[in-house]
Amino acid sequence: MCRRLIERKSSDERNDGLIDFGRFEVRRFRDQCEIEQQMSYQKLTTDNGPGPQFLMIPGPSPVADRVRVAMGRASIDFSSAEFVATADRLFDELKPIFNSADHVFLYGANGHGAWEAALSNCIGAGDSVLLPETGLFSEAWRHMARQLGADVKTIANDWRHGVDPAALEQALSEDWAGTIKAVLVVHTDTAAGLTSDIEAIRAAMDRVGHKALLMVDTIASLCTTSFKMTEWGVDVAIAASQKALGAPPGLSMCAISERALEHALDARLPSYYWSWSERMKSEHYKRFCGTAPEQLVFALEESIVMINEEGLDNVIARHTHLADVVKAAVEVWCEGGALEFNAVNPAERANSVTSIKTPEGFDAESIRDRLRSRYNVVIGGGLGQLRGSIFRIGHMGHINAPYVLGALGAIDVVLKELNLPVGDNAVVAACDVMASATT
Repeated sequence: MCRRLIERKSSDERNDGLIDFGRFEVRRFRDQCEIEQQMSYQKLTTDNGPGPQFLMIPGPSPVADRVRVAMGRASIDFSSAEFVATADRLFDELKPIFNSADHVFLYGANGHGAWEAALSNCIGAGDSVLLPETGLFSEAWRHMARQLGADVKTIANDWRHGVDPAALEQALSEDWAGTIKAVLVVHTDTAAGLTSDIEAIRAAMDRVGHKALLMVDTIASLCTTSFKMTEWGVDVAIAASQKALGAPPGLSMCAISERALEHALDARLPSYYWSWSERMKSEHYKRFCGTAPEQLVFALEESIVMINEEGLDNVIARHTHLADVVKAAVEVWCEGGALEFNAVNPAERANSVTSIKTPEGFDAESIRDRLRSRYNVVIGGGLGQLRGSIFRIGHMGHINAPYVLGALGAIDVVLKELNLPVGDNAVVAACDVMASATT
């Protein structure tokens, strides 16, 4: 519809009032798109009537209208000066998001693709890696590494605690021959709602003087939690577009150090699409191993513009505040005795998602089903061994505290409709936390 509106306008109006596509600077065109967005909300109906959906899952996250508009651009020549400049700017703007990467590689893939890229560039068949267990996603990465031929050692965990730096230090100290080539850590495991202390993990590695690469999955932590790639000695950081970066799904990335790049030159796993060295060749299209996913690049570039406008530290502070709002409500619900945080240690409760355990024998999916059908609120469910026993509230991306409060109100109603014993005034507690940030 917006495209047709553009075509109706005179060239003078287009030049004056629509979009400077070089930086996607939206003017009157954005106003019209906002009207259309409101109209689309009116068309969305559920059993409870019309209105927008509250998307509170741990990815994909809500996307800003500016990002959607940027993604709506027509395709252009991916070898043109315009696209080359846009892509190069994006690569440069991503580096400081990681604080700070030497190189960034983008893939037309979800986060699993970036996992495989990290492994295939740095690990050879038969090489040993250490991957501490944190939840479903550490286990999925472990399975992938084994499928690629790596010898994966693990540190068992109950999915309720983050990585124990002391246990990791002990495991590395026993590797006197230095056979472990990399330590793989999921910073925030969204299945468990756990965030591990990467700085403490690096300190444990340094205490034993182990030379393994440190690879960190930051897919659900980047822009929600402090992450200092250079300061903490992280060699590979893995991320994806659909979480707190605020873009649609479809792009993942590896941010790497020079040390990781040196390892990649000796990689023995067969790889072409994932290869970092291939993507560093002189022809620009090699950076994407062929045709670039242009619309996703446009979207991600605009989302990074928005992050820079807000300020990375402020983005992290906003996500910390939203997590505190949710946790305040959950703490009150837990007073009833039926619910509890999945993450036992408060310091390990994620800023991007909160996982809540339900009583044994209760099907947590019933909470999700009723929220979706009656109130158009969508939350996450349990995965793997936690399926049916937890529900997960995502709180990242293009959202604010009132958005979160609306979802919490609906969750509070459903918990009581299902006769779960929960504490009273959970939403009041959340409002108090919200108000404390403005006083």
